[in-house]
Amino acid sequence: MRQPYYDSILLIERLHRHFLEVLKTELDRLGIQDINNVQSLILYNIGDDELTVGELTARGYYLGSNVSYNVKKMVENGYLGQERSPHDRRSVRVRLSDKGLQLRDKISAMFERQVGSLEKAGLSDDELVKVNESLRKLERFWSSSLDYHAYSITSAA
Repeated sequence: MRQPYYDSILLIERLHRHFLEVLKTELDRLGIQDINNVQSLILYNIGDDELTVGELTARGYYLGSNVSYNVKKMVENGYLGQERSPHDRRSVRVRLSDKGLQLRDKISAMFERQVGSLEKAGLSDDELVKVNESLRKLERFWSSSLDYHAYSITSAA
């Protein structure tokens, strides 16, 4: 069990890096140079929502990067609009601008092209559903491990 578990951890990391390369290639193909692959993934995941930086972080819409920096760069480059929350002046809410919505649509089109090619690559809908179920179990395991760790630290004190 040890080796398959470790292999899964390495594969998840490698798949994420590969996907970011796919996004970078798509941005290059579109001639878009004022946003990077991580930022475009954050942008895609914001979608039609209006969120705070804290909500972006909590939802995991960034991966190994500084979300505040990325939001700042996307605002500077016109992909996001931002406004202070009327309820909490310390909180800034962001949403996609028209430019951001256009890029989101282009990324959506890339996903549609990929979905159309999955079967040719030997991946069925059922296989992906099973993979996702396994990944969610692993996510729950890691989350419960964190909860247990926090519990065991406070219990020992």
